[in-house]
Amino acid sequence: MPDLEALFKLDPYEIGGEEKKGILREHLIGLTERHRKLCEPYFRMTEAFGHSADRPDDLASLFAVPVQIFKHHELKSMETEGLSKTLTSSGTTSSRVSKIFLDKETTRLQTKALSSIMRSYLGPKRLPMIIVDTESVIKDRKLFSARGGGIIGLSSFGRNHLYLFDSEMKIRHAELDAFIKKHQGEKIFLFGFTFMIWQHLVRELEAAGVSVNLGGATMVHSGGWKKLEQEKVGNEDFKKRVRNVTGIDKIYNFYGMVEQMGSVYMECEQGHFHASVFSEIIVRDILSHEVVPNGQTGLIETISILPHSYPGHVILTEDQGVIHGVDDCKCGRKGTYFSVIGRLPKAEVRGCSDTYEAGT
Repeated sequence: MPDLEALFKLDPYEIGGEEKKGILREHLIGLTERHRKLCEPYFRMTEAFGHSADRPDDLASLFAVPVQIFKHHELKSMETEGLSKTLTSSGTTSSRVSKIFLDKETTRLQTKALSSIMRSYLGPKRLPMIIVDTESVIKDRKLFSARGGGIIGLSSFGRNHLYLFDSEMKIRHAELDAFIKKHQGEKIFLFGFTFMIWQHLVRELEAAGVSVNLGGATMVHSGGWKKLEQEKVGNEDFKKRVRNVTGIDKIYNFYGMVEQMGSVYMECEQGHFHASVFSEIIVRDILSHEVVPNGQTGLIETISILPHSYPGHVILTEDQGVIHGVDDCKCGRKGTYFSVIGRLPKAEVRGCSDTYEAGT
């Protein structure tokens, strides 16, 4: 079985089918044993639900932690002195947030996995980077919000960083023009949360009747779709209107969560999210939690082989999705590919960029 260091050297989408399932299964069995030994609350949960000896033949039989658990319990599989950083989720309808505790090793694994995934979209070199946000969002480097943590994580793939907005979330036009002029002829990388891009870049440029020349750049974004859906803005309309005011053709959404940093699910050119060699997706019936066939909508379960410092390797989310297929997406990437339909009805509104509207 390839260890994680060997997997980091591969294209994250080159292994598929039964080979990938076998690799994930062995890593996940080891993680389950680790977390049962080092995290007493997780041990009690697995015992209570009949998972005292989890060596299943299929990934769907592994014990899944409901994502809400992280809002109510501090789950750690390490000693307190080993803590490197604490990540917090966002939430707008309650004061509770998820707290995810990372040691140096888990942080290293998440960083290397994210780097592997991003290289397959951006190439091996760090690109001049525009962060579609304000620099003031980065405050406490020890205690990150999902939004701040996402910016820090993705900024490592760029250079000569420009924060696009001032402290009042207005476009810094002079600095942007200078940046574009300086990097003329180079590939440029933009990252921001979906709602930030929509509210403060696209709509501001549309209202002013102006555009910027970023043709040839690559944009990666995520988070805040709930608000766009309320405005009847879908993924294709979002891309079209970004393209109209910036000239950017390569626009990639990604699906991810603070509870499983590093193993993000990137959107491909066909508009599908893909599970890399570090992760997998299972879709379950909302009521029975039985696995549903591909093509049928259900509750998303996310699987990652990266969390070593907390039991977040198998998580039952509150998101609905549908698996379209495995290994046969027209983009050429292997692995499971899927779409996210939206939150469960009455589920708490949460998302990386939602903290902005909540004033955090």
